[in-house]
Amino acid sequence: MTLLAHERYCDEIAHQVAQLRSVVTSGADLSGAVPTCPDWSLEDLSRHMGGALRWVEFIVRTRAQEEVPEERVPGLAGPGTRGDAAVLDAWLAESGEQVVAALREAGPDTKVWSWAGILNSGFWARRMTHEITVHRADAALAAGLPYEVAPDVAADAIDEWLQIVEFIQRTAPHGATRELRGPGRSIHLHVTDTGPGLNAEWLVELTEDGVTWRRGHEKATVALRGPLTSVLLAFYSRLPLDAPELEVLGERELLEFWLERATFG
Repeated sequence: MTLLAHERYCDEIAHQVAQLRSVVTSGADLSGAVPTCPDWSLEDLSRHMGGALRWVEFIVRTRAQEEVPEERVPGLAGPGTRGDAAVLDAWLAESGEQVVAALREAGPDTKVWSWAGILNSGFWARRMTHEITVHRADAALAAGLPYEVAPDVAADAIDEWLQIVEFIQRTAPHGATRELRGPGRSIHLHVTDTGPGLNAEWLVELTEDGVTWRRGHEKATVALRGPLTSVLLAFYSRLPLDAPELEVLGERELLEFWLERATFG
């Protein structure tokens, strides 16, 4: 697995923050529900995302070596006024600027705490890239706006999700994640719209010892086939498997089983 460059992640965080801000200021109803995150309104989602950026900024800037309680992070909860798109937009802009500056200053190799066994600032640059890439999709879908993401970022987001599921299986297999174990079952992600130079196919194997995965075109128990952005969103449970641009070949029940149980832990 090859990561993107640290500066690429920093640039993408800045880009995704700008895109999320454009949803906030589009005239969309900030109190409207987010269908893919049903406990949140659009404003709740935006505050969650800005707060996450500020939390990571604090971890990286202070070189924290243990988990930081949220109450220690200045401004994490967001503006005191709700329902004001301009105020929320300004807070999001500041959140993005702060975290990108901290990550650029730290570079990828500064030692800091993380929850996934990768104890450096590069972990957080990648994690925040994909956290906001997916949550920006939530926001765009809620507002009825189009959503696009660069192919290299979309492919890396799938890599990271699989890596996290594999990590949870290896270190803390419990509850639903334990049910993913078992012999002889596999999932193939087949992307139909990538150009040369990007191997955007994956094989996920559910073994007795846990989940394993690799890039490549191989036969599987079930295949999910479609454009890269659609495959990404479906694999993150942001797009239904019945979406017209997607095709499921083989044992659909296995793919549904995976989507119900694959988790951060």
